[in-house]
Amino acid sequence: MIKELLGHAHIGVTATVYAHVRLRLQQDAINTLSTALADSQMHVKTRAVDGNEPPPATALVR
Repeated sequence: MIKELLGHAHIGVTATVYAHVRLRLQQDAINTLSTALADSQMHVKTRAVDGNEPPPATALVR
């Protein structure tokens, strides 16, 4: 669909031009998830747990 919208004759052109975007987005997603998990673990370690509260289920969304 993107190939057609951009007017590229072959999918290889689209893939070559935009492959770096895909890799960058994957790395950004990995970094965001890693940060969210690290923050979540830090939050669990620093709060008093009395056994009556469920674990936190929050994550940063950018």
